[in-house]
Amino acid sequence: MAAGARSGEPERKAGKPEQQPRLRADAARNRERIIAAARETMVEFGAEVPLDEIARRAGVGNATLYRHFADRLELIHHVTLSVMSRTADRAESALAEESDAFQALRRFVHDAVEERIGALCPLLSDGVDRDHPELVAARERLEAAVEAVMAAARDSGGLRTDIAVGDLMVAITQLTRPLPGSRCGNFDQFVHRHLQLFLDGLQTPARSELPGTAATLDDLRRRS
Repeated sequence: MAAGARSGEPERKAGKPEQQPRLRADAARNRERIIAAARETMVEFGAEVPLDEIARRAGVGNATLYRHFADRLELIHHVTLSVMSRTADRAESALAEESDAFQALRRFVHDAVEERIGALCPLLSDGVDRDHPELVAARERLEAAVEAVMAAARDSGGLRTDIAVGDLMVAITQLTRPLPGSRCGNFDQFVHRHLQLFLDGLQTPARSELPGTAATLDDLRRRS
């Protein structure tokens, strides 16, 4: 029945072509609301949060959720893509809009909190195909965007030279990962305080020699 309705839809709307873009826009907004709600609820409750809770948070019905995402893994896949894409956007914007290179790095690190980057690793460990072409492309774009911010800060003399992208992303991930069942009050307030302390430690001149070697994202993947 539903399939028949869909196949007949172009004929019913042939006389009203202006409605088609509106329908596509509505569907796109629903999809984005579902992804945003999934990101929020998975941060709060973990990757196994009930899908009906995600639909409720997004303000859509369960049927709408399943029209866009066949199952939990497909939804996690797109949440992961969204987190990486939006985080790369933040890095690119910070570099383009800040005149001070180290300030661009500061801005990016604090902005990454808003994208819930700390929830990314747990999602990737939950059966998602890390080698999926979409994820590989998103990961490469993110790494290039963050490296560009770091390179500018390094070239300006503000960022110590023994830090690589992997080091930065590990620190952001650990410092922004939510505490399960936490009742510590305004968690984001503490996150930004600790991120600021971390950023102070990245500035030159370095106060100590770091053990080991700088880590890339490839290093992190090989060790996981």
